[in-house]
Amino acid sequence: MQEIQAAINEERKKREAFYNDITDEFKVEFINGEIVMHSPVKKMHNEATGLLYQLLNVYVIRHKLGFVGIEKIMTALTRNDYEPDICFFGRQKADQFDRRQTLFPAPDLVIEVLSDGTAKRDRGIKFQDYQAHGVEEYWIIDSDEPFIEQYHLVDGAYQLILKASEGTIRSFALAGFTIPIQAAFDETINMQTMMDILQG
Repeated sequence: MQEIQAAINEERKKREAFYNDITDEFKVEFINGEIVMHSPVKKMHNEATGLLYQLLNVYVIRHKLGFVGIEKIMTALTRNDYEPDICFFGRQKADQFDRRQTLFPAPDLVIEVLSDGTAKRDRGIKFQDYQAHGVEEYWIIDSDEPFIEQYHLVDGAYQLILKASEGTIRSFALAGFTIPIQAAFDETINMQTMMDILQG
């Protein structure tokens, strides 16, 4: 028991140091007691992240649904700290945020775009953590194939709703948000979807 408590105390000290030392210069996470630095992403990863973010953000602003964060929103869970590629917080949480806030609670929707260095964590520890902390919806994006996996939290466990490269995807966490899957990968389809959102 003493060894376990000592390990817990050591991890707590590391996490406090992590909070004190992090800056907005790098994308960095705290996972299982270790600081994880992220490498630069491929262009296709950046494109998928950007295309999805702009659709989500415009939809959320238009309907006053909450707050959408991209890349550098530090979500502080029980043991680990993540910076999801995209995350959404509904009004209940977002209305409590301060403009200078740097640590955030578990989002309502998380989107992670796979890369060679993150795929194992996105499908492993992050999947488990998001599920355990009540993140209602989790999308995993593969920009290489390309396809989207959508998971919905049902009775405390993620259920796979779809894994597809065509068709449409309907969000559970964002009421009414339904887009073509290809809008995450194709600029022309993305722009048409954006127009539909603005005119809807």
